[in-house]
Amino acid sequence: MERVRAILEAHVERAYAPYSGFPVVALVEAEGESFLGVNVENASFPLSQCAERNAVAAMVLSGKRRIDRVHIYSPKGPIPPCGGCRQVLLEFGSPETEVVLHGPEGYVVKTLGELLPWGFRL
Repeated sequence: MERVRAILEAHVERAYAPYSGFPVVALVEAEGESFLGVNVENASFPLSQCAERNAVAAMVLSGKRRIDRVHIYSPKGPIPPCGGCRQVLLEFGSPETEVVLHGPEGYVVKTLGELLPWGFRL
């Protein structure tokens, strides 16, 4: 867990969050590989991209389709993914997939099922 936390902390400065001041970095573990994403804001807020969805996009681009675990870090504290990201994570994970929420003082572990109990699945 410490290795992952060090990676997250090392990359959070790459987030582009000039409007909210709320940088986030996500790491998706999938099939033995890790994929990073940071949030990228835009002056037109609906065009902003969350770190979690950017990490999932990197995973999909590599050909992976199954999330094993997700790590999310913000210097603002352990924060859960937004509702849209929860649904995207569930698309490639399962209700049992662990989501580790990291902050400066430690971390909290939840499952996607806990974060999105009525998630949409086909």
